[in-house]
Amino acid sequence: MRVMVETHSGYGGVEMPRRFRFDGREIEVAENIDQWPGPDYRYFQVKDSDGNRYILRHDERRSEWELTLFQSGQAGLNSLKG
Repeated sequence: MRVMVETHSGYGGVEMPRRFRFDGREIEVAENIDQWPGPDYRYFQVKDSDGNRYILRHDERRSEWELTLFQSGQAGLNSLKG
């Protein structure tokens, strides 16, 4: 699912998610938990203030972001494909 992401410069100049929007909602990132590179993407695992976790995928060549996984603070992991 495509999302709009606002970023800030993190360690080493890596653009880190600060907040993102999808489906009419705005999510404020409370914590950047992890990040890792993929072959053509960089992935970020973030958490909001309600304890929900998200995995965002950034296509650095195209400057496009996708929400690939969501985990509710009260439920199991949900895959978002579409």
